[in-house]
Amino acid sequence: QVQLVESGGGLVQAGGSLRLSCTASGSISNMYAMAWYRQAPGKQRELVARISTSGGNTNYADSVKGRFTISGDNAKNTVYLQMNSLKPEDTAVYYCYVFRTGGGNYWGQGTQVTVSS
Repeated sequence: QVQLVESGGGLVQAGGSLRLSCTASGSISNMYAMAWYRQAPGKQRELVARISTSGGNTNYADSVKGRFTISGDNAKNTVYLQMNSLKPEDTAVYYCYVFRTGGGNYWGQGTQVTVSS
């Protein structure tokens, strides 16, 4: 079992910033990457950003490149998502996701991000 605790969502005006964090605990010795996904009302869940726990390789959705930055602290088993220049279309529930070797990946409970125009 893996437990994920997310924090940092909220309401912000367009152009503002937020930082999300997600801390993993439990059976995470085989964790090899962490990611943030988001799901807006009426839309499919989509990958926002992903980071490998070894080497810190990252990849981003085109829609957030240059505005969002994913980073990790392996000592704390925590991943962060710094979101700058937020737009109303970034409004969504953001979910933390853990990739583990051998499967058994886990979702966080989600945190709401609302960007007002």
